[in-house]
Parts: sequence; C-alpha cells; structure tokens
Amino acid sequence: SLISVDERGQMVLPKEIRDKANIRAGDKLAVISWEKNGEVCCISLIKVEALTEMVKDMLGPLMEEVLQK
Repeated sequence: SLISVDERGQMVLPKEIRDKANIRAGDKLAVISWEKNGEVCCISLIKVEALTEMVKDMLGPLMEEVLQK
C-alpha cells in the first residue's frame, strides 16, 4: 500500500491494514525509526500494549535476577 503525507504531516493507515493489525480509534502506537548512513530509512509502528509486553518479557527475568541478589 502507498500512503500520502498531507501538508500537516498527517497520514492515514489503510482500513485493510488497520483491520489486520486490530488498530482502533484511540489506540496508542509507538513510532520507531532506524537510521542508515545518518538518514532515517525505516519507520515502524508498534501498539503500545505490545511494546509494553516486549519490555516486560525482556526485563522480567533480569529484574528477578537482580532482586534475588
């Protein structure tokens, strides 16, 4: 899918993508960008709930280890 950015910097995610990703009005999305050679080459959107779970999964075992010491 191709999307356009308007003069205010806004863009619309196509309905098909919103439906597949279960993105609804009011959902919070984290914007993550990757740089290559000093320029942003890739932008990703991650639902905040999914990002929170990823962080918990990564930090949970580490925090348990720290608390046991």
